[in-house]
Amino acid sequence: MPWRIRVKRKFNSAHFLTDYHGAPEPLHGHTWSVEVYLKADALDKGGMGIDFIEVDNFLKDILPDYRCMNDIYDFSPSAENVARWVYGKVKERFPTLEKVVVWETENCGAEYFED
Repeated sequence: MPWRIRVKRKFNSAHFLTDYHGAPEPLHGHTWSVEVYLKADALDKGGMGIDFIEVDNFLKDILPDYRCMNDIYDFSPSAENVARWVYGKVKERFPTLEKVVVWETENCGAEYFED
C-alpha cells in the first residue's frame, strides 16, 4: 500500500515578471508557500515513509527566503516557473517526488508534475 507524504514550507521573496502582458511588472513581494508530494511504498521500522524534517530542511536550503528571485534565477520567476524549478531540485534529492505546488498568494498558485 503506498503513502503520499506531503511537506509544506513558507518563504518570503520578492519578484517581478519581465514580460507581464507585454510590459515589466513592478517589483513586489509575497509570502510564498511550497508543497511537495512524495510517494512512499513502504515504512521504516519507526513507521515513517520519508522523514518530514529531512524534506523540510532540504526545502529550507533551496528556497530563496528574503531574496529577490530575479537576482538569482535565469528565468522569469512566475509561480509556474518556480514550481518547475523546485520540482527539478527536489526530484534530484527525493526521486519519489510526484508533484510540487507553489502558492504565490493564499488563493493563487501553480502545480508542476511530470506524466
